[in-house]
Amino acid sequence: MKNNLKETREEAEMSQEELAKSAEVSRTIISELENGKTEVTTNKTLEKIARALNKKVPDIFFID
Repeated sequence: MKNNLKETREEAEMSQEELAKSAEVSRTIISELENGKTEVTTNKTLEKIARALNKKVPDIFFID
């Protein structure tokens, strides 16, 4: 799954830690998604991240 999570997070002027806290997910999952080290996560996690960034899931995460 491709994403523009890092760019969206930086536009929001948030650190990985701040986003993780706001989305109630681990910083590790934020880092792994940004760096393409994981493609497996739940829809709920994607929704939490998108909501924390005031975006919709398809605005950040998309299929190749």
